Amino acid sequence: MSLLSQFQQLDAYLTNTRDFWQRVAFDHLTLPFNEPLNRFLLNLDDAEVARLDADQTRLYDVFSAYIPDVSLLASVTALPYLEKPRAVLPFWLSNGIKGRKLTQLQDFVSHVPERQLPVLEWCAGKGHLGRLMAHLGAPSVHSIELQSALCEQGAHSAKQQELNVQFSCANVLTDDTDAYFKPKQHAVALHACGALHQTFMNRATQHKCEKISLSPCCYHLFTEPTYQPMSQAAKLSALRLNHSDMKLALQETVTAAPRIATVRRKEVTWRLGFDALRRDCTGSTEYISVPSVNKSIFSGDFSVFCHWAAEQKGITLPSGIDYAAYLAQGEQRKRVTDRIELVRHVFRRALEIWLVLDRGLYLQQAGYDVSLSEFCEKQLTPRNVLIHATRQ
Repeated sequence: MSLLSQFQQLDAYLTNTRDFWQRVAFDHLTLPFNEPLNRFLLNLDDAEVARLDADQTRLYDVFSAYIPDVSLLASVTALPYLEKPRAVLPFWLSNGIKGRKLTQLQDFVSHVPERQLPVLEWCAGKGHLGRLMAHLGAPSVHSIELQSALCEQGAHSAKQQELNVQFSCANVLTDDTDAYFKPKQHAVALHACGALHQTFMNRATQHKCEKISLSPCCYHLFTEPTYQPMSQAAKLSALRLNHSDMKLALQETVTAAPRIATVRRKEVTWRLGFDALRRDCTGSTEYISVPSVNKSIFSGDFSVFCHWAAEQKGITLPSGIDYAAYLAQGEQRKRVTDRIELVRHVFRRALEIWLVLDRGLYLQQAGYDVSLSEFCEKQLTPRNVLIHATRQ
């Protein structure tokens, strides 16, 4: 299937099913779907919701009885995965790169080896990827990074390891980075977020880099509130995505540690409990978000959190509040939001592949042969899509 054909099929399906996935769960006090689906969701216990949420294939199977043509999603979102021998690294090169990150890097460089072209590494951090590619044969690497401290650490490591890597410190969204891009070059970006990787693609195609390899991440970051399509096909789509929609594409995650998951459950419950209190105090009927806060507040008392949140929103709380009753409302609301999110999660990979295909088609329009694949197993990172482009 061509990228365009795959995109058009996925686009038509997502357009026709918007009522299931294009929602903000916190906006709803009750389940908003049709009666059979609502009844099914309410009969699920919390443990089954969690099990379903962790298994995308089971989500497709279970919800095929309630959502039209869900069974199509498995095939239309499928990308090839060719397992390749993981790059073997000496201890001195892998030292200081933590577990799962190291394995991601090894798998990425195994799928985008470079033996002939100079490499441009975008949003490089300490330049771990660039140093791996230099060790494995790239004749030279130029790593671009915002934080000067990371540039200094990366340059120090490269010098110690006798690798041909140089660093430049730049804000890639605002600085003039044109001089970094060359036609005879392999431009790479692993998990650059949102506008960072879109800017990278724009610059690399403008300067006709011979090869471009990237794994996108966090599609909403540093972008306009409404998604700005990259390819002509996406510009013709009826879909209008906002940040909430783009975040949905990221909600397939590797299982969090039990402690982190417990804190997250409590945080959501408390935020929803405060929302119930705020609605009663103000007469508002819409959910209003409260800023992020240090997680230590959730080891305290719910009433303390409510007073903090009220202060953030400029609300004076009355005396005599039954905090236990509002916490109970938060717990009930969480059951509703969890089940709305479960339905939305049926479409999370579909949204991500839609966004990935938009990027692939953009590169095709710019004169590149483009392949999409997975460079590692999802258990290592769900952000495992590799877009690889070679100039025609």
